[in-house]
Amino acid sequence: MAGGLLLLIGAACSGDGVGPSAETFLPADSTAAPADSTAPTDSTLAPPSDSTLPSPDSAVPPPADSNAIILVDNSSALPGIAYGQFNMSSSLLSSVYTGTTQAVSSTSGMLPVIVETKAKGGRLVLKLSGGSASIVKNADGTFSFTKWKTVVDRFRSVNLAPYIADGTIIGHYLIDEPNMAHRWGGKTIPQATIEAMAKYSKQIWPNMLTIVRVVPTWLASAPVSYTYLDAGWAQYTAVKGDPAKWITAEVNAAKSRGLGLVASMNVLDGGNGSSGIRGYTSGKYSMSASELRSYGTVLLNQTYLCGFYQWMYNSTYYGRSDIKSAMATLSTKARAHTKTSCRQ
Repeated sequence: MAGGLLLLIGAACSGDGVGPSAETFLPADSTAAPADSTAPTDSTLAPPSDSTLPSPDSAVPPPADSNAIILVDNSSALPGIAYGQFNMSSSLLSSVYTGTTQAVSSTSGMLPVIVETKAKGGRLVLKLSGGSASIVKNADGTFSFTKWKTVVDRFRSVNLAPYIADGTIIGHYLIDEPNMAHRWGGKTIPQATIEAMAKYSKQIWPNMLTIVRVVPTWLASAPVSYTYLDAGWAQYTAVKGDPAKWITAEVNAAKSRGLGLVASMNVLDGGNGSSGIRGYTSGKYSMSASELRSYGTVLLNQTYLCGFYQWMYNSTYYGRSDIKSAMATLSTKARAHTKTSCRQ
């Protein structure tokens, strides 16, 4: 199957305090069956699968022309901003789900996913550092910039320029939750390292946006000037309280550092319990249709957002008629959203 999956277990919690603490990817070109491939039944959500892989270095050029990046970011023929899902095959892209976020582990697996996304008129965020986070870690569990560069270097030979130019590829998802020390051997990945990763990506793909899955308030908490990093990523859960207050703070932090902002919701583990739908994690609850509409509307009212994603796709949850209806409502709002650039 050309379409693939991204499983971001840890993507559930950039400071969310919810969701499993380990990141696991089922790469886009994996032959393994997706964990959520069964037909919708009840509210039980099955756990995902895993994957592994392995190791140089290089120099770094100036940033690409910002005007070109703005044009690239807004070049998709689709209206509004991408309304996407984690862990969703590109084969499921539709008039409702217009975006997906996928990990790739080989050049042969990458192109079919991109081509299928383009054919579907969708928009794709690529995670080029592969499957499990273990492939970019040192023996002590800390982050290895050298290993990260080696994994990303596998794709140097792939000509992504046409797909970046036509808006099929939104950007490069650099890393997940660098602020969560427990995920990185007890040490956070410094903000300066995130900027260096973005710089390295620009060396290879000057016009591809660079995005990191962490809240802008964390990015803004260090004295780093972000020249190469284009956008942060803020994910909402009910435990974060008033969604309007929360997203306003993240927008302000992003603006203060000249960063764009992708927003998302943890729909599987981020509910307030009112749904009664058991979450992905024991003791957590999925969002109800009412929560989806309520929280999602507040977030999408922010014109500064350049993308809107949900963690994560699961056929059981997404197959419910009430959830389908709520997702369609939010998709309409995303389609009507100001076509905002992730490059600010």
